[in-house]
Amino acid sequence: MHLYMVEKLVDDIMLLDLRGRITLGEETEALRGRIRQLVEAGYTRIILNLADVNYSDSVGLSTLVASYTSARKRGGNMKLLHLTTRVHDLLQITRLSTVFEIFDDPGEAQRSFGSPPAP
Repeated sequence: MHLYMVEKLVDDIMLLDLRGRITLGEETEALRGRIRQLVEAGYTRIILNLADVNYSDSVGLSTLVASYTSARKRGGNMKLLHLTTRVHDLLQITRLSTVFEIFDDPGEAQRSFGSPPAP
């Protein structure tokens, strides 16, 4: 199954709605590449909506961590929204839930970034 991504720019925050699986192969390459492109283009405040991601393997988790690190290195942040039970449990088991900020409300996730950075 492919990973589908839909981008929405809300104020200065890039919201990526993901659907499918984040697993070794095309899916992780596509996600890592797209987030790299966004960060290089200056979109360093990113929310990943994982409501429709039904599975992630260890490479998928590694991709999330690498993407998070990429945004942080550029002075931004990446937050997770609407985790499925399966993905939430995986983040809990691996203790990655202590790394990522996880939200159930899109507005709360957006507000957590604070004010937009000065140009």
